[in-house]
Amino acid sequence: MKRVLIAAMVLTLSMTVMTSCRDTKDKTEEATEEAAKSLEEAGEDLEEAAENAAEAMEKAGEEAIDAAEKAGEDMKEAAKKAIDSI
Repeated sequence: MKRVLIAAMVLTLSMTVMTSCRDTKDKTEEATEEAAKSLEEAGEDLEEAAENAAEAMEKAGEEAIDAAEKAGEDMKEAAKKAIDSI
């Protein structure tokens, strides 16, 4: 009887350990999937941020060129007026 009781206890313990291991494996898989999803979303966010930065730099460059062209025209007009006044 004592052996049967010990065998039952060992069997119960091994079942508990197996169940715990299975739960741990499932939780690990879920965590891995969530981490992969988070990394994918972060990558998409970084890509979008890089595109936005490139667009902003392009716009700033265009605005700088426009301003330089206007300044050149203003200087040309000022030089012309100066020459005409002489």
